[in-house]
Amino acid sequence: MWNTKLEHLQPYPFERLRELHKDCQHDGELAHIPLSLGEPKHPPPDFVVRALADAQALTTQLGIYPATKGSDDLRLAISQWLGGRFGIGIDPATQVLPVYGTREALFSVAQALLSGKPGSLVGMPNPFYQIYEGAALLAGARPLYIANVETNDYHADFSAVTADQWQAVEMVYICSPGNPTGQIMSAGDMQALIELAYEHDFIVVSDECYSELYYDDDNVPCSLLSVAEQVAKAHNKRPFESCLSFHSLSKRSNLPGLRSGFVAGDSELMQRYLSYRTYHGCAMSAHHQAASTLAWRDEAHVVANRNLYREKFAAVSQVLQPYYDLRQPEGGFYHWLRTPIDDLRFSQLLLQQQHVTVMPGTFLGRVSDDDTASNPGQGHVRVAWVAGLDDCLLAAQRLADFAATL
Repeated sequence: MWNTKLEHLQPYPFERLRELHKDCQHDGELAHIPLSLGEPKHPPPDFVVRALADAQALTTQLGIYPATKGSDDLRLAISQWLGGRFGIGIDPATQVLPVYGTREALFSVAQALLSGKPGSLVGMPNPFYQIYEGAALLAGARPLYIANVETNDYHADFSAVTADQWQAVEMVYICSPGNPTGQIMSAGDMQALIELAYEHDFIVVSDECYSELYYDDDNVPCSLLSVAEQVAKAHNKRPFESCLSFHSLSKRSNLPGLRSGFVAGDSELMQRYLSYRTYHGCAMSAHHQAASTLAWRDEAHVVANRNLYREKFAAVSQVLQPYYDLRQPEGGFYHWLRTPIDDLRFSQLLLQQQHVTVMPGTFLGRVSDDDTASNPGQGHVRVAWVAGLDDCLLAAQRLADFAATL
């Protein structure tokens, strides 16, 4: 026997992309430029690399069973970063947990905190990061897809959720800046969602792994926790009640291979989650914790990284603007590009003609079982500008040349 819930999982977008492209390979001599995967390619911070390569420290650290709760020093560094970045007061002893990257934690938090009772719902943006859907399904819940459509400037339309649906919701995932849309969720929208969580007794899980990549200093992403701190006081609730925030070093510090992040928020939820993780066996290794501590305590490399993305987006946008209905993202490193033809065919022809790979939006969205609307990802592609400037400019020119043929 096996877990029959696995049968409800849909193929991951990259599996579907390989199947889509299997019979439409590029026959020319152009070098391949992959823009489908959000894997940062900027150099990681030198001081983190040196720390990881320190043989003497590594010898000691490899002889230690790491604590699931993480080291005191790492939790302190995280709490100080949260305070400096978002102006919130976090108790490193009870409101912070290091995790092996946000992907692992965004999945496991649903396994730890959802009830598993029949009929429960987990809200999530649509289109979305597919981990949210898989986490809900394997925890015995049903996904509630909340469309982020162009007519609402690609923001979630929570007004479309009915009162009966809210009553069945146990958890809502949000992502700001959004993947793939790049939109930043406003503090007002976060406040409204938190108040709904109080009214209907559900948990808000905020994926904030792109929070340090933004393009307007007058529109800086806020954290769910900075809003939750104020809303909880106004409603006489415990600090950050019903709210959890997830951050990562993958995008902020160009360290996707380190698999390092954290979750912070409501101490009661954190205690339950810690109990789960103690049995789950997912403690971050000691040498990764030491390197992560250094990364959270340095902002200079984060500013430099953000500036690289700003320079790159300005450059590729100038190339693409004449050929596409181009909407600039507020954050993240994706263009959510509207396609002049079907997005699946766009992806196939772009690969064939220009040897550039992008992710069709159809693979990132869903049509709800009870929804007559189309897949909100349809008619878009996600373009991940993660490579160096020269490769991105070359890819942008190929996208422009391709558009000229359509």
